[in-house]
Amino acid sequence: MSADAPNPLSNNRETVVPTSTTQIERARRSRSALLRIIGRPGLAGVLALLCAVASVISPNFLQVANVINVLRQMALYGIVSIGMTLVILTAGIDLSVGSTVGIVAIVVTQILHATALAPWLALMVGIVTGAAVGALNGLGIALGRIPAFIMTLGVMVMGRGIAMTLANGEPISLSDSAATAIGWIGSGFLLGIPIPVWVFALVALSASLILRYSRYGRRIYAVGSNEEAARLSGLPVLGTKASVYIISGVLAAITAIVFVARLSVAEPTAGTGLELEAIAITVIGGVSLFGGEGTISGTILGAAILAVLANVLNLAGVTPFTQQIVKGAIIVIAVFVEILKQRKK
Repeated sequence: MSADAPNPLSNNRETVVPTSTTQIERARRSRSALLRIIGRPGLAGVLALLCAVASVISPNFLQVANVINVLRQMALYGIVSIGMTLVILTAGIDLSVGSTVGIVAIVVTQILHATALAPWLALMVGIVTGAAVGALNGLGIALGRIPAFIMTLGVMVMGRGIAMTLANGEPISLSDSAATAIGWIGSGFLLGIPIPVWVFALVALSASLILRYSRYGRRIYAVGSNEEAARLSGLPVLGTKASVYIISGVLAAITAIVFVARLSVAEPTAGTGLELEAIAITVIGGVSLFGGEGTISGTILGAAILAVLANVLNLAGVTPFTQQIVKGAIIVIAVFVEILKQRKK
């Protein structure tokens, strides 16, 4: 039989398979892009539906004062959720963000209350404090090889104890001069939009550009997708993992400053449960708890959905205890959907 002759035992169907890893990678990217295109309109649809339901439940929902309140709440949750997004993209988790908010709130308030330090210097000390907590998490996880859940859980408990100790278990109020100096951060407006929303927009835009266009952003995705492959490729895995926890601590500190500036008082229990809110937002926004998959735009939509949902429940007269049940159920359902997606892959 000639080498060019067709094999009579073969069928006439032509099997087409990718001929190179480049083709496989292109196919994978196409599927990922399609999922992102489908996912974002889906989240936007959920948000639109929630807004429609809220406007039916209560005409007060569309009033300017209530919309501003929703935007401010979205920003407060969203800032810390951006940090959580970066952490989860590396297949980690940060349970200490809530206690970090408590520590920074007490530190900043005590400095403003007891010293003549310029307000902006006090705020910088607060941000450095948040970065220090994040660095503790990062070193323990990256160098000590302590699982992220255990490390950040321990820091969460220690952090809450530190906040209680610093404040003697009592709230600390800002002086009138300090409240006037920094109050605009939490209660001010720029072009009719609350300052916290501008802060959230700046943080989200910066994080989105970093993830999309920088080498550092690509390293975050690489570490979360396959840490061992990233290490064998020569990427600084340990530095990347440690750095996202520092960023998370800094963003938690910014959230604490906004809290203090708005309320003019710091409580050692400030930020309690905030870590669960941040995790819920990132998961709702489509960030994979397995790492390596997710976008900042999804987190923004997740923050908007959770803020509107909380507002809808408040307008409907749902008790805070029942709201916790609803939020917990949302986390479980979102994680279950993510597990189903991973199994399908």
